[in-house]
Amino acid sequence: MLSVIIPSYNEEPMINKTAAVLTKILNEKDICHELIFVDDGSKDNTWNRILEASTPDGKIRGISFSRNFGKESAILAGLAEANGECAVVIDCDLQHPPEKIPEMYKLWEEGFEIIEGVKSNRGKESALHSLSARVFYKLIGKAAGVDMENASDFKLLDRKAINALLNMREKYAFFRALSSWIGFRTTSVEFDVREREAGISKWSALSLFKYAVSNLTSFSTFPIQIITFLGIITFIISLVLGCIALVQKFTGVALEGFTTVILIMLFTSSIMMISLGIIGYYIARIYEEIKGRPRYIVSEKTFDNENNQ
Repeated sequence: MLSVIIPSYNEEPMINKTAAVLTKILNEKDICHELIFVDDGSKDNTWNRILEASTPDGKIRGISFSRNFGKESAILAGLAEANGECAVVIDCDLQHPPEKIPEMYKLWEEGFEIIEGVKSNRGKESALHSLSARVFYKLIGKAAGVDMENASDFKLLDRKAINALLNMREKYAFFRALSSWIGFRTTSVEFDVREREAGISKWSALSLFKYAVSNLTSFSTFPIQIITFLGIITFIISLVLGCIALVQKFTGVALEGFTTVILIMLFTSSIMMISLGIIGYYIARIYEEIKGRPRYIVSEKTFDNENNQ
């Protein structure tokens, strides 16, 4: 059986349509399946729409969080509830083309354990957003040791890969990178990002920045390694300015005022504050991890999981 995990946040207009489209496509291909909607603390009537779409046989069901815990937590919650031998993660807004799922499922039947959905284009987005995304995924790709420039959350995972992800107890789990990092026999399927059929994007520039910083620091130590690089730059600049000061002293040329001193102090102080900020952020992440709080809290389900196994 194939489990379809559908993270949903303020997707009231799309729940019924997404359920209908996925059911039609999978039934036409005679793929035994279940749909699991995960309401990530939506502020609209998303959960009510999920309740309406749910079926008594459990083929369409849902989970509701007590508050918004983020997309990564919604994905992991869906994987934890999945009963299938494999599972596919897809966005509720149908920007990921559901017609690609049978193709991914066929590749799984051929023996592949992770089938990545790779963007052949990023759809309509600003040049700044596109550049920022490319830089971010290059950094994550280097940390993971894989090419993630056109990676997405749209992917199919074998049960072995699902269990490997669920056994990772880190609170800040970056699904897109971790699902590539765990290995297993992997292939890819290209797709074009579609425009939203209803509703608006939930990602503002600020939320995207926070998402990038959170995932980069949870998966890579690169930001903290920048401190060493900044220290080397500071040392080189100080060495050059020191040599200039000595030459001027021995040649009898006096420095005029304290401009140079002030600039050096401002530069050094800035580097120190940036460094302390980066270190402080990592310490805060360590603090969050050792508290051992759950990744998410489920407030309600449309089913009793024990009766569906």
